[in-house]
Amino acid sequence: MTYIVLIISLVLLVVGANWLVDGAAAIARRYHMSEFIIGATIVGMGTSAPELVVSVISSIGGHGDIAIGNVVGSNIFNVLLILGITALLMPIKYTRDNVRRDIPLNIGVSLFVIVLCVLNKVGNGAYGLGRLSGILMLCLFAYYLWSSLRSGRDGQAAFDDAVETTTGYYRYTSVCVISIVAGLAGLIYGGNLFVDSASAIARQWGVSEAIIGLTIVAGGTSLPELVSSVIAVTKQKGQMALGNIVGSNIFNLLLILGTASTICPLTMGGITFVDWGVMLLSSLILLAAVYTFEKHTLDRKDALIFLLIYAGYMVWLF
Repeated sequence: MTYIVLIISLVLLVVGANWLVDGAAAIARRYHMSEFIIGATIVGMGTSAPELVVSVISSIGGHGDIAIGNVVGSNIFNVLLILGITALLMPIKYTRDNVRRDIPLNIGVSLFVIVLCVLNKVGNGAYGLGRLSGILMLCLFAYYLWSSLRSGRDGQAAFDDAVETTTGYYRYTSVCVISIVAGLAGLIYGGNLFVDSASAIARQWGVSEAIIGLTIVAGGTSLPELVSSVIAVTKQKGQMALGNIVGSNIFNLLLILGTASTICPLTMGGITFVDWGVMLLSSLILLAAVYTFEKHTLDRKDALIFLLIYAGYMVWLF
């Protein structure tokens, strides 16, 4: 029965990702917004819902290290593994805005949150994030969301599919919204089913709880990003896949950690500055990929480097 549930969860993930990507792409075409911005806002925020739930529950329960570790681990997973797999399937072209604004913003937000952790001492003097830091991060997120949606309608330059016309049921905005909501529901519910069933199977095989937590659970909250990014790139929508990851990472840092630390101050616990460093490194090499191998493209060679770094990080963890 557990294996049947695992298969059902994978079907839900794929179907949900298809609905989400199709609905979001139709919204982008209808309102002349770039696929990157749609990926960074609607898709990115939606696929980060599992991380939000886990971190908020952890914060309420007084487990700050789980809340922070969930975000740090998910951001590393998003860039190194998800973009690595996605670009291995199909190289992703960078736009001028990606290079000048979007990826540097991701780096800047990562640095900002690391500095906040270093400057703040919470609880028994441990490094972490206090309520004032949380409020500041939430204010920055509100500004980021407003400016992203505003810049998303800056004309046709960043809109690759402007010449396409929306046909069929997707010409109705209500259908697009229903498709997005249903897709997100399928991704989140399917992701939860996958984590539960995969964890049960791992226990049957005698895998330890620690390894389950570091691999299946951590990766499970990022499954929506993984499946939606892979589906997006197979539909020739690489910018939506890239926007999904960049948007999810900023969402994780500013909104999720901001919300969690406002509810209850967070301490780093077992999260080390090596973990923070790998997260920052992943953002830096995402920018460096602009200038390596095939210029202004996240190509397959870059993808292999991403995957090797992630494998090295996993080896270091264990």
